[in-house]
Amino acid sequence: MVDFLTQSVFFGAFLSLLFYEAGLYLRSKWKLPVFNPLLVAIVLTVAALAALKIPYEAYFSGAKYISYLLTPATVCLAIPLYEQFEMLKKNSIAILAGIVSGAITSMALVLILAAAFRFSHESYVTLLPKSITTAIGIEISGQLGGNVPITAVVIIVTGVLGNILAEPVCRLFGITNPIAKGVGIGTASHAIGTAKAMELGKVEGAISSLSIVVSGLLTVIGSIVFSYLY
Repeated sequence: MVDFLTQSVFFGAFLSLLFYEAGLYLRSKWKLPVFNPLLVAIVLTVAALAALKIPYEAYFSGAKYISYLLTPATVCLAIPLYEQFEMLKKNSIAILAGIVSGAITSMALVLILAAAFRFSHESYVTLLPKSITTAIGIEISGQLGGNVPITAVVIIVTGVLGNILAEPVCRLFGITNPIAKGVGIGTASHAIGTAKAMELGKVEGAISSLSIVVSGLLTVIGSIVFSYLY
C-alpha cells in the first residue's frame, strides 16, 4: 500500500496539504500559538515519513509542486504594498531605518554567537541569512560556502518561530504601532512571519511585505561583508 502511494505523482503534495489542514483544524479548535499550521505540518510529515519508512526523495518528488507556488505567492505581497502606498511614503524614513537596523542586528547576533560558541566558518555563513526568504537565503549560503540544506531548515524554523511569537513579543514589549509591528515581523521572520502580520492588520501586512524585500537586499550585501568578519 505504501509503495503504491509513493508512486503517485502528487503523493508528497497530498501529504503536505493533508497535514497542513490538520494544523488549521488544531489552531481553530484550541487557539494556541504552538498549533501553527506550518509547524504542525512539518512535525506530522516527518513523523509519517519515519513511521512508514518512506524515502525523502519519494516524498519530495510530489511535494516539489507546492514549492512552485512560492514565487507567485511572494509576488502577490505587492498588493497590500500598493494599497498602503501613501502611508509608506509618509513613513519611509522610519520604516527604512527600522529595516536597516533589524537586518544588521540579525547578522550581528549570528557573529556574536559564532564567536561565543566557536563555530566553524561554514556554520557561521550557513546561519547568516536566517531571517530572509528561502529563495534568497539559500543562494547567499551557497555562494559563501555554507551548508545550503541547513540554511533552508534554519530559515523555516526562524519563520515559524516568528509566526508563533510575533503577538506575544509585541504584547510583552508594549508594541502597538502597526508600522513597528510590520517592520519587526517582516525583517525578523520573512514570508512566514508576514502571514501572521497580515492576520494582525492590513498596515502590518503591507509593511511586513516591504520589509521582506528590503531586508533581503540588505542581507545579500551585508552577508558578504559579515562573512569576512569571522
